[in-house]
Amino acid sequence: MSVAVLDQRLQLIDRASSGDGDSFATLIEPLLDPAFRLAAVMLADREAAEDAVQEASIKAWRKLKQLRGDVGSLRAWFLSIVANECRMTRRTRWWSVVRMPEIPGRERAATGSMSSDMHSALLRLNPSERLPLVLFFYLDLPVDEVARTLGVSVTAAKSRIYRAAKRLRADITLEEVF
Repeated sequence: MSVAVLDQRLQLIDRASSGDGDSFATLIEPLLDPAFRLAAVMLADREAAEDAVQEASIKAWRKLKQLRGDVGSLRAWFLSIVANECRMTRRTRWWSVVRMPEIPGRERAATGSMSSDMHSALLRLNPSERLPLVLFFYLDLPVDEVARTLGVSVTAAKSRIYRAAKRLRADITLEEVF
């Protein structure tokens, strides 16, 4: 990233920390799509994903001063807030009690280019296994950002990605691929 872009982001962070909503919107706008994709895969529900990203955005606005001007970690910082919000959503009691029936054809529309077999195999993983795969393969984050998002070392992030991919590979049979 060039020095001019970093300086501009630092200024935006400073202004947003001072209460400028437009500066915060400029910072967070490019992160909303990856945040929604992450939440959609973690929660497997479009409405819940939208709510999680909205709640995470509010929390990020309130906690922007915790970023401390570290512009390079803005994406990882925000995605970790989204991931934590998704975890909290899945932990709440209503998630397991009140579950709306899936509308036929809706799953394919929500997953886009991902095949339904791959999507269902990914959903069979538990959320802690699914998260590193989504961050690395689906959101195409570098391993160091995956590590920052998960709050672990780079080596631990690589290990989690490898183990989850190995488990996913074991869940998909050759017939499901073709």
